[in-house]
Amino acid sequence: MNPLQVENIVRKALEEDLGRGDVTTAALIPEHKIGEGVLTSRSEGVLAGIEVADIAFRLLDPDARMERLVKDGDRLAPNRVIARVRCKLRALLSAERVALNFLQRLSGIATATAEVVEIVKPYGVRVLDTRKTTPGLRVMEKYAIRMGGGWNHRLGLDDAVLIKDNHLRIVGSIRRAVASARACVGPLVKVEVEVETLDQVQEAVDAGADMILLDNMPLETMRRAVNLVGGGMLIEASGNIHPDNAAVVAATGVDFISLGWLTHSAKSVDIGLDMAD
Repeated sequence: MNPLQVENIVRKALEEDLGRGDVTTAALIPEHKIGEGVLTSRSEGVLAGIEVADIAFRLLDPDARMERLVKDGDRLAPNRVIARVRCKLRALLSAERVALNFLQRLSGIATATAEVVEIVKPYGVRVLDTRKTTPGLRVMEKYAIRMGGGWNHRLGLDDAVLIKDNHLRIVGSIRRAVASARACVGPLVKVEVEVETLDQVQEAVDAGADMILLDNMPLETMRRAVNLVGGGMLIEASGNIHPDNAAVVAATGVDFISLGWLTHSAKSVDIGLDMAD
């Protein structure tokens, strides 16, 4: 992750939470008193975002020090100590919620990703994310995908060409759309086409697309699409894929499955911060 991007995101979150200041902590805790907090997992999962949590504490106390006992991508078990944070107690308490919000959210995404990666492992299929991310948090959420063993699809609209149904309605045909895209972006940028029918699959093959996205296709149609392509291009399946059906989609022979579920429906991991004895 770009540290400047991450710091800006965390800073905005702290500004949102602090407002004019943490009145409770300011009223109860001496300004320069130092203490230690312990981050502990309270459920199973995969850790992601420990650096983000560290930044939250350091933004409020530049002298904050975190001892990390677990690294991103590691498995968590209930009651496992993740890290110890020593800093001014005002900073510890005021940054606590922001640090935990990021840590729980990102670990939830990593955990969900790891679950799907394990499900499709027998089929040699790679798990991709989508652009269905929380506005402003994409860089973090896509990092969490990687920590769970997944792969990033486009980070943004400038990464690659993905010709979707609305593009095709305007342009008129896959062949024309692919030709126009090639002329604009050159040979080094991949061109992917979203297709819904076998006729569109054949048209994308004939047009020379690098990759096709099978959008919400029935399983039997997916199998026929894979046979039609015959290994001539990469195939991605997408549309309402989740842990309950990921295996049967992967078994059709596609190369990738992409899941918006990873970022819009992942359950946060329960992680807490308690004062050290």
